[in-house]
Amino acid sequence: MEELRSDRRQRRPHLQRLTLAERHGALENDMAAVDTFASRHGLKVLRAEPSRRRVVLRGRATDVERAFNTELHRARLGNRWFHVKGRAHELPLALRGAVTGVFGLDTHPVARPYFVRAPQVRPALRALALTAAPQRSFTPLELARLYNFPQEADGSGQRVALVQLDGAFSEADFNAYMKALGFPSPPGVEIQAINDAPIRSSANDFEVMLDIEIAAAIAPAAAFTLYFSQPTYRGFLDAVTAVVHDTDRRPGVLSISWGMPEDRQVDGIINDEGQDMRQEMDQAFRAAAALGITVVVASGDAGSSDGLGDGKPHVDFPASSPHVLACGGTRLDVRAGELQSEEAWNDGRGKATGGGVSTQFDRPDYQDGAKVPLRSDGAAGRGVPDVCALADQRTGYSVRYQGADHVVGGSSAAAPLWAGLIARLVQVLGEPQGMLHDKLYGQAAVQAALRDITSGNNGLYTAGPGWDPCTGLGRPDGEALLSALKTL
Repeated sequence: MEELRSDRRQRRPHLQRLTLAERHGALENDMAAVDTFASRHGLKVLRAEPSRRRVVLRGRATDVERAFNTELHRARLGNRWFHVKGRAHELPLALRGAVTGVFGLDTHPVARPYFVRAPQVRPALRALALTAAPQRSFTPLELARLYNFPQEADGSGQRVALVQLDGAFSEADFNAYMKALGFPSPPGVEIQAINDAPIRSSANDFEVMLDIEIAAAIAPAAAFTLYFSQPTYRGFLDAVTAVVHDTDRRPGVLSISWGMPEDRQVDGIINDEGQDMRQEMDQAFRAAAALGITVVVASGDAGSSDGLGDGKPHVDFPASSPHVLACGGTRLDVRAGELQSEEAWNDGRGKATGGGVSTQFDRPDYQDGAKVPLRSDGAAGRGVPDVCALADQRTGYSVRYQGADHVVGGSSAAAPLWAGLIARLVQVLGEPQGMLHDKLYGQAAVQAALRDITSGNNGLYTAGPGWDPCTGLGRPDGEALLSALKTL
């Protein structure tokens, strides 16, 4: 896919999905080789999708084990059963030049959502009294005012996709929330179940509602699609590729509030699917950029450790992909309706903005001047995050969940906020933006439209002037960002 690897600074028209499929889909001979392999091992081809470079197979566990020379074991987590591999799978020689990954042999959950509840904070969906005391919760509309989002735009003509790997959507909660914000006719929300994934209510309903309520409040005239899958390597990858190759809905913005440590290792579990998944998903993000899709991803809620207890810095994936806009988190001090200060989010109890330097992805060209610190092996890695917005649950977002109002934070709130802003920007600019990185890092006027956050820390890293591993380049000034992008 050399065209997708070419210099992004050379402005060129974004590809159409059908053109992408024609130029970069799987080769006919490779698809035929997989079909022959399946037939020889008693496996059934359920779906063959050259555009997504994907073939879905089904078979008995014993046949799958023989086909891929592996062992499958059953394990249990709570009330759910899943498979793990006893040893890494192998590909026959005939497929090694055609197949880049095998997914679905390992079905244990790997991805997690990034929301943090603040149960003792009283939310308010209506305007709060203006007092000298710090404001403790914000509606997305209040944040749009504080962050100076373009008032002339509402996301009209845009479609925002949101990936969900568990939980369910409540139309009643969503409609009540939007009406309380002053939108009598809430936008429609379309549901897509990837691979017939079960959509069942769980504690992660909170993530689903947080994402859609924030994004829709910021871009109330946009169209929205929730793509539900499962929190497995295959489920996560399939959800992303389904969005990228959706020729019917053609979303222009993708928001992801789920992730995992990029170098995650679990004792007793073979991680070859995780390694392959990172590369395949990054390839999907390359394709998204070529199509003009802007992908925004939460950077994580466990600070510089990303929740791993080895005392070393870690970053989250997919935020560490160099082809996504990674969103970190901040804490606000707002008094009498005015923003007094903003700092990197760290509650001192283990919840903090994710950020650091990737060990899996090299530093991209656009970060050459960003002063990203070297990683521990002395190599130059991708710096995370790129940008930031409110994420602290102590000054969090007012949302509706299970018929009640709550306050919630997390970098998973910053991502849909940015997604809604980008939908507004694309509406006014009249063209998709795709990867914004070269503009954000390489254009002084655009970078100046981000308000630098220079205080706070996420554990091992401290915020400071310019890019930093806590808050990236800063939080948005929406009007300034729109004005700067108009000049390019």
